[in-house]
Amino acid sequence: MPCLTRSLLGGFLSSVEHYPDRVAIEAGGARLTYQALYNIARSFGATLLENLPPTEPRLTAIFADRSITGFAGVLGSLMAGHGYVPLNPAFPPGRTNLMLRRSECRSIIVDQVAQTQLGQVLEGLTAPIVVLMPECADVSRYVSQWPQHVFVGKDSLSSCSASLPVGSSPEALAYLLFTSGSTGEPKAVAVSHNNVVHFVRTAAERYAINQFDRFSQTFDLTFDLSVFDMFVAWERGACVCCPSRKALLNPAHFIRDATLTVWFSVPSVALMMKQLGALKPAAFPSLRWSLFCGEALPVELAVAWSAAAPSSTLENLYGPTEATIACTAYRWDNDRSPSESERNIVPIGAPLPGMKTLIVDDDLREVPYGQEGELLVSGPQVSLGYWRDPEKTAQSFVIPPGKQSIYYRTGDRVCQNSSDSPLQFRGRLDHQIKVQGYRVELQEIEAVLRDEAGVDVAVAVGWPLRTNGAASVEAFLTSTAVDVDTLRERLKARLPRYAVPRRIHLIDCWPLNGSGKIDRGQLIKMLEAGI
Repeated sequence: MPCLTRSLLGGFLSSVEHYPDRVAIEAGGARLTYQALYNIARSFGATLLENLPPTEPRLTAIFADRSITGFAGVLGSLMAGHGYVPLNPAFPPGRTNLMLRRSECRSIIVDQVAQTQLGQVLEGLTAPIVVLMPECADVSRYVSQWPQHVFVGKDSLSSCSASLPVGSSPEALAYLLFTSGSTGEPKAVAVSHNNVVHFVRTAAERYAINQFDRFSQTFDLTFDLSVFDMFVAWERGACVCCPSRKALLNPAHFIRDATLTVWFSVPSVALMMKQLGALKPAAFPSLRWSLFCGEALPVELAVAWSAAAPSSTLENLYGPTEATIACTAYRWDNDRSPSESERNIVPIGAPLPGMKTLIVDDDLREVPYGQEGELLVSGPQVSLGYWRDPEKTAQSFVIPPGKQSIYYRTGDRVCQNSSDSPLQFRGRLDHQIKVQGYRVELQEIEAVLRDEAGVDVAVAVGWPLRTNGAASVEAFLTSTAVDVDTLRERLKARLPRYAVPRRIHLIDCWPLNGSGKIDRGQLIKMLEAGI
């Protein structure tokens, strides 16, 4: 077995060695031990290496739902010495095609859910690509339709005994993750093994994870929080419990039925559970950790969850993808925390070990305690930057005046009242919002709106506003020549479901502020008035 202790695979391989017969994952009705999952992943990795020339970049796309093929594909890509690029079957195929082309992947692993979209995703790809289809027995029709590509079905996978690389450089890519971009196209964050291994080991130690823990897995692979569920669990021999889409409609039942010990989700999931009356006192006795991330956590939700999981410790995590999953944390205390919270939002706390934070003004100079500013973060988890985009990387990864290390500009407004008080989240500096826990760039929606509607100006806003983001997106246009229903259908082909505007409003003219700019606040007031 290769020794990859300095890579993201290191913890998983250690668990295979120490706990081969323990269950590593439960997904899609299957329960696989560490040894069984290792064998499948190793077969995938060997197949990639046998069919691919040694070309750069060494990246493999994972076009899969939260399936055994998806999880084994992640591990198999890493075993081949590749970084992985998650692609979501729930996204519009055109968007997935764009991500695949921009990543420059020369291989892709496809599960059964994603197979129906494969034709659209491969459309326009001129460079040969290796397509692994482990759930497909007969790939002949794909071979005849796309002869320029190499298709490998389940009966042609390589043996799991084939040789594999001994490791990856700590600076090599572990994964490439696409997030919402302001130009109308998604941007890709490049995360190294060094970045993510630092976080995984910090989290495993912080939460004293052991082989008896059972983790929730509520995130799509395209959401970087999924990395926590997989690799923090596998670091210590724990089990990853992945609910079906149906089970996710009733997360409370899933927590109890799966006897979870570690719960991790965006606050919106817990909010839905609270609204359904599922957060009853002592409802989740098996939980020992309750973790939330991805959007602001309301105080009343933390109080209700703490009562429902009285044996667990609740933490509010914070971190952009560019700082690798989470870079600060706040541990909730029923007695102390309500008074430490501001604006009914749980603080985001203090930096995790090895990470540093800085609150700055517009000139990137540190502001005094008690003054609001932009949060900058530095440390080993700060990613390599944006894939193939040095200009955007230089704008966001900076060295502030008087500092020697690189800091990432989060674009988040925060405040810290004193050196020993927690960081308080105050919102976004730009027009980026959270919808259902997903990061959404309003400028991206506006760019697509302008393109599809053929107009010069379009405005998107989050609405209705909540303490943890927005319920949905609403859009505004001044063109009366637009068929709104047709436009929404075209948007569905280019944007993720959560980013498609719920309604598109046609107005006579734009409200302007004192600087002559479109007054978004007035547009929100129009929504409040029930236009």
